[in-house]
Amino acid sequence: MWTQTIDPLGTLWLSALVAAAPIIVFLVCLVVLKLSGILAAGSAVVAEVAVALLVFGMPASAAAGAGLFGLLSAIWPIAYIIVMAVWLYKIAVASGRFAVIRSSIALVSPDQRLQVLLISFAFGAFLEGAAGFGVPIAICAAMLVQLGFKPVKAAMLSLVANLAAGAYGAIGIPVIVGAQVSGLDVMDLSRVLVLILQPLTLLIPFLLVMILDGWRGLRETWPATVVLTVVFSGSQAAVLTFLGPELAAIVPGLLGMLALAGLRLVWQPKHIFRENGASAPVEQRHTAREVIAAWSPFYILTVLVFVWSIPAFKALFLPGGALSWAVVNVPIPGVFGQVTSAGGVVAQTTWSWTPINATGTAILLAVLVTFATTKALTGRMLREQFVQTVRELWRALLLITLILVLANIANLSGGSATIGTALAGAGPLFPLFAPVIGWIGVFLTGSVVNNNTLFGQLQATTAERIGVDPTLFVGANTAGGAAAKVISPQSIAIAAGAVGLSGRESEILRASIFYSLGMLAFISVWTFVLAQLGSV
Repeated sequence: MWTQTIDPLGTLWLSALVAAAPIIVFLVCLVVLKLSGILAAGSAVVAEVAVALLVFGMPASAAAGAGLFGLLSAIWPIAYIIVMAVWLYKIAVASGRFAVIRSSIALVSPDQRLQVLLISFAFGAFLEGAAGFGVPIAICAAMLVQLGFKPVKAAMLSLVANLAAGAYGAIGIPVIVGAQVSGLDVMDLSRVLVLILQPLTLLIPFLLVMILDGWRGLRETWPATVVLTVVFSGSQAAVLTFLGPELAAIVPGLLGMLALAGLRLVWQPKHIFRENGASAPVEQRHTAREVIAAWSPFYILTVLVFVWSIPAFKALFLPGGALSWAVVNVPIPGVFGQVTSAGGVVAQTTWSWTPINATGTAILLAVLVTFATTKALTGRMLREQFVQTVRELWRALLLITLILVLANIANLSGGSATIGTALAGAGPLFPLFAPVIGWIGVFLTGSVVNNNTLFGQLQATTAERIGVDPTLFVGANTAGGAAAKVISPQSIAIAAGAVGLSGRESEILRASIFYSLGMLAFISVWTFVLAQLGSV
């Protein structure tokens, strides 16, 4: 049995600085040395092992066990969900259905104010929930350009709109990882995100219209913005409260698109807005049957993930449930029952393999059903798209793995607790800075998942030190990260490539940075208010 030490160097701030050294190494490698994310993360892992062993006195067996736990957690369920989600999206594109989806969306209205609500906000949220990892930004920005938007504005609008769903990308992975790393209940974290993010989400449709056409745009399109924001935010709050994060972008995005399409039957703006008075490009029309068939992979996905998310289904796999045998719990050697925190809590570090009730399995079933019901898809195409998905994602998955290894060693060595104890010195003012930490994390790593992996435990530990519910700070970390996705270098690069502005990323950054910082300021102040009110 080994017991963690909060202050191994005898001076808390010095111990905290050394504990933060691996994170500093990671950031310096990324920003100053401009190394790849994988090399930066690998260097940080080496630094973390050295700090854990030499400064905190962590046994080598415990460090190895913590690293193993990070590796296994990255493989299952995180990599499993990501690969399955992107694979489903790719077979929808390969089958030709995605071209029909694009046309069906563009034909709802020629008004560009409504098109940006439909495409960048609602459809972008749907894609964020189904695939994430830059897919919605790339597709929506490119679609807007095809519909006559200027490239810089198309990219900026798609980046700003992404805030509404950025915290729930790829079937809720950022929230799931945040809860897992910080030891919180995923439903508790989902519900606190309703408190933190929904006030801002309500405003995003109005902001998008104002960016395009100012106050006149709001006056002329208020029925659409009101209907969309009520349907989207209301359904998102309901999903997060009762089901969890997995469908928190998919369902609101789908309902938002249906609401705008239905509104078209009874209302259209009197003045059709087109930038510079340009005419709308002609889109190919499709029958209702073709449109319904084109959307079917995502209907199937939504239904299956919904089933996997309901409490009754989850209860089947709990101890004593009818399918509890399908959950394999593996105690991690070196750390399970062998590490005690400074507060006397014995680590019960267990990795669970859940082949049936994992969300990735629901997505895999959606892939198989889509394949079986799509004549245009062949077995060869299915295999090729899977191989292409893995080839495109392996670097991102390796980076996530390295960061999870780093985070678990930091958590189980006591390093995260040391940093949190030192940060708690900010006392009641810390809620103002909690979202800023998340913003910095995503700006540098480009991923809310990586951000929560790096700083989730730190936020939770700090919250406990100053007497605040840790779900508030982990939620603030997630929300601040979502605001940073608007201008993270990874997002900007994806947007620039999608609209044909590679090499001119600075133009998109300048157009977007004000909105990202404004959102961050709102989240920081609102988090501070929630902390003072004790609402969580």
